[in-house]
Amino acid sequence: MPLAIPAPLRALLPERFREKRPRVAVVRLSGAIGAVSPIRPGLSIGTVAGSLERAFAMTGLVAVAVVINSPGGSPAQSHLIHRRIRALAAEKKLPVIAFVEDVAASGGYMIACAADEIVADPTSVVGSIGVVSAGFGFDRLIERIGIERRVHTQGEAKAMLDPFRPEDPADVARLKRIQADVQDMFTTLVTSRRPNLRQDGENLFTGAIWTGRQALELGLVDALGDVRAVMRARFGEKVDLRMVAEARGSILARLLRRATPGGIGLAEEALGAIEERAAWARFGL
Repeated sequence: MPLAIPAPLRALLPERFREKRPRVAVVRLSGAIGAVSPIRPGLSIGTVAGSLERAFAMTGLVAVAVVINSPGGSPAQSHLIHRRIRALAAEKKLPVIAFVEDVAASGGYMIACAADEIVADPTSVVGSIGVVSAGFGFDRLIERIGIERRVHTQGEAKAMLDPFRPEDPADVARLKRIQADVQDMFTTLVTSRRPNLRQDGENLFTGAIWTGRQALELGLVDALGDVRAVMRARFGEKVDLRMVAEARGSILARLLRRATPGGIGLAEEALGAIEERAAWARFGL
């Protein structure tokens, strides 16, 4: 009868003496995309590249799982993360499975589309395939308290959508053209990565959202479930799920960055927190 070796001790044995188990790297991508705050850094290619590289570099992998919980954000950062996942998957010749938790909306869904399969919880929120720009207008406030706004530019569009001046219809029209171009790229990306979309007369590209169960019927996701259950069903009960820690730096380092000249002040950070909270609140979270 073979001697049973406790799991903690097996990890100390040389690789050739360990029990061979299928291994899946698990990367968690959680938060708004592109939000800049020293205390709450958002998802960006800079904050997630290291985690993705470490995940795909593991030995003995059968797949990489990307767990997504994001209301979206910057289209550019979403696209950069999407492309990096696709590049690593092609380089390492590994399948990628995305798992949606609370929400994969807008840019979060763009990242999910980098996977070969998308799995969602039945109650997840999926979709919001659209483009939005939001801000504040302070022109009446500064007029009320007697502040004069002075802006000098070379180029008529240089101060476009300045929040301290009345909104210019020409600026809005220009923004709409930019949004239309980004929306076209977003739609093309989704349809190329999700060839089995079942629209059945429903336009999936209006910015609408669906539950995970509804998204399955529409072809926006491939299955319902969670990372542990699905990986065990696919690769066996002994599948080795290896979590890859996020590398965002210590809280002390982030506080020091906030204190540096040119860093984000308390007012800007407060506005960033409000905008991030509003992004989640759109989906009831």
